[in-house]
Parts: sequence; structure tokens; C-alpha cells
Amino acid sequence: MTRRAFTSRRAVLLASATLLAASGTALPASARQAPSPPGPRAAAEHALRALTGRGAEVRGGAGQAFQVVRVTMDRDGTSHTRMTRTYNGMPVLGGDIVVHQTASGKWRGSSLTLAKTPADSSPEVSAKTAEKRAATKQRKAEGSPALVVESRTADHQPRLAWRVQTVGKQADGTPSRLFTSVDAATGKVLLREETIRTEAGDGKSLYTGTVPLETTKSGSTYQLKDPTRGNTYTGDAENKADLCFLLWCIQRAPATLFTDADNHWGTGTTSSRATVAVDAQFGTSTTWDFYKNVFGRSGIAGDGKGSFNRVHYDNAYANAFWDDSCFCMTYGDGDGSQLGPLTSLDVAAHEMSHGVTSSTANLTYSGESGGLNEATSDIMAAAVEFYANNANDKGDYLVGEEVVLPGFGRPALRFMDKPSKDGSSADSWSSNTKNLDVHYSSGVANHFFYLLSEGSGAKTINGVSYNSPTSNGSTVTGIGRDAATKIWYRALTTYMTSSTDYKGARTATLNAAKDLYGAGSTQYNTVAAAWSAVNVS
Repeated sequence: MTRRAFTSRRAVLLASATLLAASGTALPASARQAPSPPGPRAAAEHALRALTGRGAEVRGGAGQAFQVVRVTMDRDGTSHTRMTRTYNGMPVLGGDIVVHQTASGKWRGSSLTLAKTPADSSPEVSAKTAEKRAATKQRKAEGSPALVVESRTADHQPRLAWRVQTVGKQADGTPSRLFTSVDAATGKVLLREETIRTEAGDGKSLYTGTVPLETTKSGSTYQLKDPTRGNTYTGDAENKADLCFLLWCIQRAPATLFTDADNHWGTGTTSSRATVAVDAQFGTSTTWDFYKNVFGRSGIAGDGKGSFNRVHYDNAYANAFWDDSCFCMTYGDGDGSQLGPLTSLDVAAHEMSHGVTSSTANLTYSGESGGLNEATSDIMAAAVEFYANNANDKGDYLVGEEVVLPGFGRPALRFMDKPSKDGSSADSWSSNTKNLDVHYSSGVANHFFYLLSEGSGAKTINGVSYNSPTSNGSTVTGIGRDAATKIWYRALTTYMTSSTDYKGARTATLNAAKDLYGAGSTQYNTVAAAWSAVNVS
């Protein structure tokens, strides 16, 4: 198990959904006993009984069975019982029905679209042929086709059909899990149904204002889970902590998925537990987009799979961390005096980037390689902030500036233009660098990246003043943040290995600059100059 910390500080539904009744078949004696107590269960039993003898009205008949999935009750006791239907064991798609009854169980009618009672038939088209009809260049069949009764067409007529699942991508790149119903008599495609549905919601975050969120709709509720980004989700740790010894965790804090009724999340204040969840989810979404759009990397591990967030971890926990073993990010609420909730955009990007490092160079988390590991997360976090272009959290070369409180004593956790401003980090390399905490030895690479991007001397960017020195008294002219970021990413993913030290990082970034811009280019020469300016040669 590998954990990478951000700082060096540690501080009315039916109860049973299995009620079945065959239309026209007597129910067990226990179901006929009266009077049943009022409520959803009694309403469901009454509704199932009421179907008997109403074959024509409800398109019932031999071989059919109904299953109650939900009962809703009006204030006056009127009930509405929703059921699904099967015919000879096959799902009747579009055969669902809602039975309406008075408080006393009197029939008030039904709602359904099925045009007529299903009839026996045999498939004339093979399952293999149905697969071919359903598949496309963008989508491949998955699993085995299943026989169903399909009635969700415009005329609502029940037809025997093969239901084929295909997977791939939608036109905008969203994952696709499509079910296609192919007429088992003619081979005609009757219906295509996309089951991955994105819901455009929004949330009021603590640090970045009102932000867009892609969520998942499940029934009548929304889940803070993004199907467009590998199903990355955010859960509530419920102020519990992991219980771990060495490499083993015998107890994990939960990650109870956040849900919402209207897809508008949080209040912008900590009075709502969903507020910092908005920050965490927005942070992971933005970081995902940054890696995908800038580097073509899909997800932390590059495999399109999402991770998850846990917020409200432990009590007064003033830190955040990435954990390889759960492939997740975890955020504390802060101690309330020095640090607030550690869910700002740069913290989220920092933690996700630890995962990218683990999946690529896998820099050992100690000594100089550990400093490079931490610096990679700080570098990419800065790049993500600038990429996001959020008016409430503008891009900068400060680390954790949003989460610090007045009691912390300085405006940020770390400073990339002059790392020693935090009182502990190294501005340049020395023989003692390997002995520093990785959050402080990271200063050498953070300073290199600032110089490579912006150059030395005084400068104001997005309202923040910087004044970056050099260890050798030289003047460095930056090549721009975009070029510097691309060089660092290529060095990380192509040339660095688990034990790369600062000398090795110099070689790796020079190789990356040569690949991207050519040997002897301005970018290549500035990489060399920036390393010399932090005493790495």
C-alpha cells in the first residue's frame, strides 16, 4: 500500500421486491387472508390480486407473471403500484403497468402502453445474426443475446426479439452500453437503448464557485458519479478513518456515494456535507480532462478507468492523500484553525497526479526520487489550475493557497518561485537534499519548473507577485508553462524510472525537450539553464 500525503502535517418503497403472481392463478392462502394492514405492502398484495380477472384490460393471460417494484401512497391512502411483467419467463419490455387503487383497495384503473397480450412464437432469426445486426464499427457485442418480448416501438405491439448488448463509445466520446432489440422474426432492428446516461448538474463548491457536474441518474435520484470519466465518484467517509498496519488495512473508512434529489449539489458552505464533495468531484473531473486533452491520457492509469474520492475523512484531519491500494483520493476537513477542508482544485490535481506517477515512472517515495514524486504532483496541480481557468481559483504557482486559514501564518503551503519561503523547502540542490522530507526536497524541482516556465526575477501573474532567484546568479528566460509541462510529462512517462534522482531528472528532461523541440532548440537550452540555476548539473 502506498499513500502519498499532500502535506507533511498529520493532523416509500416496498420492503420486498419479489412479489410474484401469475395472472389467472390463485394466490397462496397467506396472501388471501384479510384484512391486511394498510400501507405499501398491503397495497401491493391488493394490486396483484386485482390483476386476476382483468386479463383484457391489463393485457394479461396465461404464462404471465408480475413483479412489484415500487408503491407510492397519496395522503388519502390512494395507492399506485408499479409492476414489471414477464411472459413465459421472458421480460416484456414496455409491459410495465401501474395499478391505481383507493385506500380500501378498490380498483381505480391502470396505466400501461402494451397494445395486446403477448402470444407464443419461435425465433426465425438466429442469435448470431442478431449480433451482426446490432454491432457497428464503434460498438462490439458483449455477452450473449437474450430473447425478450419487445413492445416499446411506436405501435406498442409485442414482438419476440433478441436483445443484444454492445459496448463502445458515443459520438462525443462518452462510454456506450447499448441494448439493441432485433426482431426475431424479420431481423429488423426495433429499438436501440443507451443505458449510460449523463446528467448535467451543477454544484456550489467551497473554493471554485458554482461548477458543472456530470452525474448519474438512478431511478428518481442522482448520484455523484461521472459515467463520462470512468465512473469516478465521490463518497462520504463519515468522519471515520482507515485502520492499517504496515501493508495491510483491516478496516477502511467508507465511501458512501453522495446522492441528491434535484442534481443541484451543495450550498457553497460547510453546513452541507455535499459542498466539499462538489470540490472533490470537480477537481477530479478537471484533472481528468487536463490529462486527456493535453496529453491524450484517459484516466489516471491511462486505461479509461475512474478512481474515487472520500471526503470528511476522520475528525479534524488536516491532510489529504492518494492511496494506490484503493486507487482513491482521501480528503480531511482540516483542523479549523490552520487548514480548512483540503478539497481545493490544486489538492485534487496533486493527489490524482500521484496516481499518474505510480502508473508511469513509479518514483520511490523517499530521498530525491520522493522529492521528484511530490514535485510532479505540485507541477501538474499548477498546470491544472491554469488549465481550468476558474475565476474563483485562478492559476498560480502557489500550493494549497485556498485551504490555508489565517492561523497557518503564511498564504500557502508551498511556493514554487522561491520554495524556501515556507521555511523548510530547498531552493536548490545540495548534498543534503536526499535527507529532507519529500515535501521539502521537492522544492528543487518546483523551482526548476517555475524558472523553466516563467524565468527568473520579479513578475506578477493573475494578481500574484513572484520573485524567483537563481543559485548561480544567472538570468533565465522562461519558455512558457505549456512547453514546460509537456517536457516534464514526457520525461516522467518516457525517461524517469523508480529511482531517478535530480541528476537523472536533468537528463530525462533534456531528452524530453530534444524529442519535442529538437537538440539545440531554445526549449532544450533553457532546460539546461534552469537546472543549472537550481545547482543541478
